[in-house]
Amino acid sequence: MSLERFDLAGRTALVTGSSRGIGLALARGLGQAHARVVLNGRRPEAVAEAVDALRAEGIDAQAAPFDVTDGAAVEAGVARVEAEIAPLDVLVNNAGVQHREPLHEIPEAAFRGVIETNLMAVFLVGQAVGRRMVGRGRGKIINIASEMSELARPTVGAYAAAKGGVKMLTQAMCADWAPHGVQANGIAPGFFSTELNRALAENPEFDAWLRGRTPAGRWGEVDELVGAAVFLASDASSFVNGQLLFVDGGMRAVM
Repeated sequence: MSLERFDLAGRTALVTGSSRGIGLALARGLGQAHARVVLNGRRPEAVAEAVDALRAEGIDAQAAPFDVTDGAAVEAGVARVEAEIAPLDVLVNNAGVQHREPLHEIPEAAFRGVIETNLMAVFLVGQAVGRRMVGRGRGKIINIASEMSELARPTVGAYAAAKGGVKMLTQAMCADWAPHGVQANGIAPGFFSTELNRALAENPEFDAWLRGRTPAGRWGEVDELVGAAVFLASDASSFVNGQLLFVDGGMRAVM
């Protein structure tokens, strides 16, 4: 297979939650594969800073700050991107939050907040972009799921519920939109060194458990997710649909 099938030149990709962490790494990777990347986040100043950083690296980056949990803001934001920048060829639903608390103690508002950002936003942005992709007869959607899409741990019940939902929503997108030329897949990261996992990484007991539990014996680095994103965003994955690609150092492969 020619490497040209991985080239994203001429394509525009929206990455939600991309002012830092995994989202920024994915936006950078798609940009390095020659896509125009549109960065999103709630804070315009943080998005602008990330855009400037990518532009300094020679990447065609644009800003589209809006709240992914607000349906009206999502529709307006996506419409503005398509009118002022370009029709979207690729969507990466990455925005996410974490809240660690046992299910018998977590407040309703906290549980709802995790669901709204990690699952409802995937639906809202996915629907706004997917509707347009269906109309054009083509498009790539990549939902960032998690190891917790299929495995649960103590104190992360809200997150596991949301990411389990992302898995099934991805399959539902495939069921509804594949006949219209749209591919919807997910990337399920294991444990990566990010701001979201800082408390875990700084906990010696958890760090030792993670290294012992993962066949690779270490935490993942965010750049190690880029290859999966480029593959799923490119023509190289033209017959891949409704799948979760686990990038977890082998954790799911062993007991």
